[in-house]
Formats: sequence, structure tokens, C-alpha cells
Amino acid sequence: MILNKQVGVFLNLVHNRFKQYLTSIFRKQGYNISPEQFLVMDALWDNGVLSQQEIANYILKDKNSVVKLVDGLEKRGLVKRVVNKQDRRQNLIELSLDAMIIKKEVTETALEAVNHVIKDIPQNELYTFIKVLNKMAENMNQDAKLLELIGSNNKTE
Repeated sequence: MILNKQVGVFLNLVHNRFKQYLTSIFRKQGYNISPEQFLVMDALWDNGVLSQQEIANYILKDKNSVVKLVDGLEKRGLVKRVVNKQDRRQNLIELSLDAMIIKKEVTETALEAVNHVIKDIPQNELYTFIKVLNKMAENMNQDAKLLELIGSNNKTE
């Protein structure tokens, strides 16, 4: 298989396998959420109340996907929609008390899962991996600055 094709195949396979793995870990711990729903909650934990568009921008998903993710979280009682008083056409999403209660445990579960996935990979290789992924994102979309999303606390040099 040529290298270019391998890159595409491996990115897709690892992405899908990671989502399956994290979903199974969440379920084993009793959390009926998907990795994407975790990203929505994590964005809200970090930033407070956000509009659906702000969530979409934050997690790099289209607004329609975010609507479906929020619908699922709302059915589980983890978020609620509130009409924006400044713009009644816009819904704001806020976390429920239940979501706040599970924040620490769910976050620890996700971090433990990631730590398992990256075990035995030297830190310098992980930094290189992040840089390569960032460059790929930039090549697809000049506005995609993945390194900015992970914050200045994470050195990639």
C-alpha cells in the first residue's frame, strides 16, 4: 500500500477505533455518553454556558452535529437548552447539576483511557505526532490551528 493511502486509512481506522474504545470505557464505568458528547460537556465545563454555534466552533463539528449531540445529552439530563435573552433565536446550552456531579469522574475516566492508548510512546514522539496532525489540519483548512486549541500550557517543541 502506498504511503499516502496508508496515512488516510490509518487516520480513519485509529479515529474510529479510539471512539469505540472510549465509548466502551465510558459504558463500563456506567456513563451512557459518546466521546463526542464528552467533548461537548468538556467544552461547557471549561467555558460555562455556550451557544450551539460556539460549541461547534470549539469542538470543530458542524452545527447540525452539535444539535444531535445536545439532543442526546438533554435526553440523559446532562444539559438543558435556555433561550438567549439577548437573541431569542439562539439557544444557550448549560450543564445540569448531574453533569457537574460527574465531571471529575468522567474526565478522569477519559484521561485514563487516553493514557492507556498512548502508553509506551515517548513524550517527544507524542509532541511530533501533535505537530504532524496540526500541519495536516492546516493543509486542509488554513484556519485550523489545532495547537492553539490545546493551549499554551502544552509545549510541542
